[in-house]
Amino acid sequence: MTTKPGLVARTLARPFHRLLDRIDAGLDDGGIEAFLPDGTQRLLGGRRPGPTPIVVVRRWRALLRLAMAGSVGWYEGWAAGDWSSPDPVPLFDLFMRNRMPLGMAARSGGAARLAARLWHRLRRNDRRGSRRNIAAHYDLGNDFYREWLDESLTYSSALFTSPDESLEAAQTAKLRAILDRTATRPGERILEIGCGWGSFAALAAGEGRHVTGLTLSTEQKAMVDARALPGVEVALTDYRDVTGGFDAVASIEMVEAVGQEYWPAYLDTIARVLKPGGRAAIQYISIADDVFPAYATSVDFIQRYVFPGGVLLSESRFRALAEARGLRWEAPNHFGLDYAETLRRWREAFDAADREGRLPARLGAGFRDLWRYYLMYCEGGFRGGGIDVAQVTLVKA
Repeated sequence: MTTKPGLVARTLARPFHRLLDRIDAGLDDGGIEAFLPDGTQRLLGGRRPGPTPIVVVRRWRALLRLAMAGSVGWYEGWAAGDWSSPDPVPLFDLFMRNRMPLGMAARSGGAARLAARLWHRLRRNDRRGSRRNIAAHYDLGNDFYREWLDESLTYSSALFTSPDESLEAAQTAKLRAILDRTATRPGERILEIGCGWGSFAALAAGEGRHVTGLTLSTEQKAMVDARALPGVEVALTDYRDVTGGFDAVASIEMVEAVGQEYWPAYLDTIARVLKPGGRAAIQYISIADDVFPAYATSVDFIQRYVFPGGVLLSESRFRALAEARGLRWEAPNHFGLDYAETLRRWREAFDAADREGRLPARLGAGFRDLWRYYLMYCEGGFRGGGIDVAQVTLVKA
C-alpha cells in the first residue's frame, strides 16, 4: 500500500470512492486492482475467480466520465490519458461478464444519455442515412483494411476448428459453412446482402453459383469490380430496393448495420426475394437479452465512434420477426470465442502494421489509437460472454 493521503485529498476523493464502492459491489466474478489519484490502491471485487485487470486511474475525471457518459466516457478518458491499463481486454471481459450486477455503471444517464440518443437518432438507417453510415466505416480505404485483415479481406468472425489453425483457413471454413447452409447447386443464384470485399462471392462463384452482391460502400464495390470474378455482379444498392427472385440469400454480419427499426424491412426483403423452399444463411452478432433493453435505449462507445447507426441483435426478438414472416429458424451455431480469437489476431496484425508504418498516413495517431481500443473492447466483450456471434439458416416455407 502507498502512503496515506492528506485530509484535503481524502475529502476530494470521497465521492469517487463511493462510486468505486458501487462498482465493487457489482463485481461478482473477478476484480480490479485499482491504483488511484489519491495515492491509494484498492481491490474491487475479487470475491470469486475471474479476470483481475490492473487499472491506473491518473485523474478522478476518468470516473466522472464513466458515471456521466458510460462506455463513451470511459473511452474518452482513456484517449485523454485519464486512465490506463497494461491490458484492457480483461477489463472489458470483466465488465461484460458482470453486466447484470453492475447494472447501469457503464451506461450513460441523464442529459448525456438524452443527447446521445438524439445523436443516434440522427444516424438512423433510412436509405440516405445507411449510405452515410456505411461510408463512415467501410470507406476508410481499402489500403487501410488490406494491412491487417487476411488475404481474402474477410471482415467478420472466422470459424476455428483448432487453436493453431491459420486465420485464412478459419475464414475459409466460415465462408464454406455459409455456402453449405444455402444448399445451392452449381448454376443457382445467390443474393448476398452486404458483400464486403467479395470473399464469399469468390468462393461461391468458384463453385458454380451466380452471385449478386449488394453493398453501399464505394470502396468495396471498386475492389470487387477490380477482381473481375466470373459469375459475380456487385451493385451499390440498398437491400430494400433489390428486385427479382433468388435460390438463396447469404448475409454475413451485415444485419448489425440495419438498426432495430429496420429489422422488419430486412426480413421482408429476404422473404420476398427467396423462392419457396429457399434458404437464407445469416451470420449475426447478438447481445444478451438480459441487457438488450438497456443497450437499445442508450448509445455505447462503438455506436458513437465506430459504427454509427449500428445495433447488435436481440436473438429472441429477431427470431420472432423472422418466424412471423414465414422464415423457419434452423440449426443455429454460436461461436463467440472464435470472434474473440479473430479480434486478437486482427489486433496483432494491426499493431504490426502500425509499428512498421504501413497504415495510411492520412489516418493519424488518434484514429489508430481509437481503432486499437475498438479491437480490444470487442475482444473483451466476446470473452465476457454477453456478446455472441452465430450462424443460422432461415428457410422460406
